[in-house]
Amino acid sequence: MAKVSQSKTGKGKSKTTSRRRSKRAAPDADQLLDYYRDMLLIRRFEERAGQMYGMGLIGGFCHLYIGQEAVVVGMQGAIDDRDAVVTSYRDHGHMLACGMEAKGVMAELTGRIGGYSKGKGGSMHMFSKEKRFYGGHGIVGAQVPIGTGLAFAAKYKNTGGVSLTYLGDGAVNQGQVHEAFNMAELWDLPVIYIIENNRYGMGTSVSRASAAKELYKLGEPYGMPGEQVDGMDVLAVRQAADKAVKHCRDGNGPYVLEMMTYRYRGHSMSDPAKYRSKEEVAEMREQHDPISNLSKVIVDAGHKTEGELKELDKEVRAIVAEAAEFAQESPEPDPSELFTDVLVNA
Repeated sequence: MAKVSQSKTGKGKSKTTSRRRSKRAAPDADQLLDYYRDMLLIRRFEERAGQMYGMGLIGGFCHLYIGQEAVVVGMQGAIDDRDAVVTSYRDHGHMLACGMEAKGVMAELTGRIGGYSKGKGGSMHMFSKEKRFYGGHGIVGAQVPIGTGLAFAAKYKNTGGVSLTYLGDGAVNQGQVHEAFNMAELWDLPVIYIIENNRYGMGTSVSRASAAKELYKLGEPYGMPGEQVDGMDVLAVRQAADKAVKHCRDGNGPYVLEMMTYRYRGHSMSDPAKYRSKEEVAEMREQHDPISNLSKVIVDAGHKTEGELKELDKEVRAIVAEAAEFAQESPEPDPSELFTDVLVNA
């Protein structure tokens, strides 16, 4: 699904276009299994979170990432400890991919003291400075200027870091997104804007909400290169991520990746998703599921048998079950916690 891409050379910002991609390096067995396990953990975690929401154990909003796992797992494979991640409210998968523990994430979802924000942030607002995850954010598009600021900090401090800034197709027309694009390109900031195009912004099809039909081109007026990627293929995502990260680390400024992906569930747990047909969802699950398709690659290559992958699934389910148990056993925060972590002395 590669589209025309642009490259920028130095401050002169001259651009070239190409429809060719470099050959994909064949990943080894360990890499494939890591991708598979990480995507499976996100899938099983989200399924359990959906169950717990239905049981009344998770309050407020809850936006599940089921179907989109390949995007964050492929992107994470291309970065290291110098880099930062920020995203929107569909964020549980990003937390797990960053290495945050399932127990702490689930405890936060249930509003318990053992959660990453001590039970005060819930589904949409938890953070881990240790893992360089700077939050899910509930305001549509609000994380984009924050991610741009993280890139500014990396450049100012000369850390060599890159900011992965995720946003959805429903956020691309927000004014603050384009203000951030302008600033990032003007100052050559090392930020990758990852548009997770899952086709629907809440209940509205992207074709009805955006005049731009190829969202990766939204950076072009600012001189920003970008490309469209099959976001249901973790290997395609990883290849595009490597290219974008190198572009940023080499001092060439920002990059846009439009990930063509799909969410199987509604916008949130309260959304019955009647704006799309059952046939559409079934076709995506049967033909394009990132986990099922990668399992075929692994089995066909002789890295694991189907039986061994089922055993791995059992291990992942056990981790999620332990996280759910921990969340329910962790106490609720003391009322005094309302006054902690609110202000900082500066």
